[in-house]
Amino acid sequence: MKSFTLNTTIRIILLLITMIGFAYIFGRADLFFNHIILGTLLIVQVYELIRYVQQTNRQLAKFLLSIKNNDFTISFSHQKGGRQFRELHAAFKEIITAYKQVKIEKEAQLEYLKLIVKHIRIGIISIKGDDEIALINQPALDMLQTGNYHYWRNLRFSHPRFVEETDRLQENESKLIEIIVQGENKRLSVHSTSVILLRQPYRIITFQDIEKEINQSEIDAWHKLIRILTHEIMNSVTPISSLTETMLMLLENDGELKSLALINEDLLKDLAFSLKTIQKRSDGLLGFVEDYRKLARVPHPQKEIFSLEDLFDTIHRLMRAELQKQHIKLKTSVNPSVLSLCADRMQVEQVLINLISNSLQALEHAKNPQISLSAYEDQMQIVVEVTDNGVGIEENKLDQIFIPFFSTKEKGSGIGLSLSRNIMNMHGGTIKASACSGEQTTFSLFFPKIPEATLSSHKNT
Repeated sequence: MKSFTLNTTIRIILLLITMIGFAYIFGRADLFFNHIILGTLLIVQVYELIRYVQQTNRQLAKFLLSIKNNDFTISFSHQKGGRQFRELHAAFKEIITAYKQVKIEKEAQLEYLKLIVKHIRIGIISIKGDDEIALINQPALDMLQTGNYHYWRNLRFSHPRFVEETDRLQENESKLIEIIVQGENKRLSVHSTSVILLRQPYRIITFQDIEKEINQSEIDAWHKLIRILTHEIMNSVTPISSLTETMLMLLENDGELKSLALINEDLLKDLAFSLKTIQKRSDGLLGFVEDYRKLARVPHPQKEIFSLEDLFDTIHRLMRAELQKQHIKLKTSVNPSVLSLCADRMQVEQVLINLISNSLQALEHAKNPQISLSAYEDQMQIVVEVTDNGVGIEENKLDQIFIPFFSTKEKGSGIGLSLSRNIMNMHGGTIKASACSGEQTTFSLFFPKIPEATLSSHKNT
């Protein structure tokens, strides 16, 4: 481009010199032919300057059109236009090569993305605007057993429930939708999100059939529950059966009842011991059934907004006697950013009492026993934690402690943590445990955050 600037400058200087010379002799009749010569020279120089500049413009326009039309076959000759255009042509060539490489990479990425979308086991539907289906992959067609429609409204005729329930989904909301496809019941986990691409709104709907997974989970849960029930019932029924047989042997002789004369004090003591044992095992079995009844009949939470500090004070008062008996310190802290909770207060109290009761047992032989009860906000959740410095839970048992009737303690019922998890699930939250064996245990309760509108209206009232 330096040579282009130099040549343009020289042409402009020569044009200026010619104009000055023409102005100098202008009006002199004796130099009439000089007027003609300089005027012609001036016209030629102007034409040459315009032609020279337009040649550059034509090359630039040619380059821009090739980019616009994705024409990468165009070439720029170094000889055409002189040496001064070599740098310009070289720059054009480098830009076209780079643009061509970027386009090839983008096309490769697009094909790769199409391949993933085609073979992924999740159904994907992309809706442009309100109705136009921009993308629907093969798994979506297979799950819905429908045609490759171009408009969302067309899908309403074959699957009205799926379309209606999906349209009700809010931004980044998920929902379980049950539909019937060719007489077969399917449960779809559906998620909806929206994006803006090139000033066009798109709604992306992803879904997958979880019927088989749910059925398998239910079967596994039933098998696990049956094993636990069988184990507990057999532990109680076996000694009862054995003791009953022993009592019959004591009272019978060759299949006939013994006479009163043969019944002595030792025999009565044996019978009394056997009956007490049967009563004890029967009470244990009844207690087991009662625990199972409690676990299976958790009432629906009656949610209200209440103060976390007030909740912690209540828990402290309820557990004060047990804490003082074992000389255990209970520390409470509430982050100022999270002062309220929307939940069933009685059920949350029950969960915290269960967790603190477990901590009391874990701190029986601990030095400087301490329990901390804290609350803070983590992203869109309110977290309530119960931490103790007692004997931690072994890592390989962390996944089992929430299983009904599983307990790490000899006299534990295995019902408290299962009941706590059920309560948290009904609140739309979760409960997690983390532990360092021999150091401490932390149970974290995750509650959905209270919407600002709900919290504001509560404060106003």
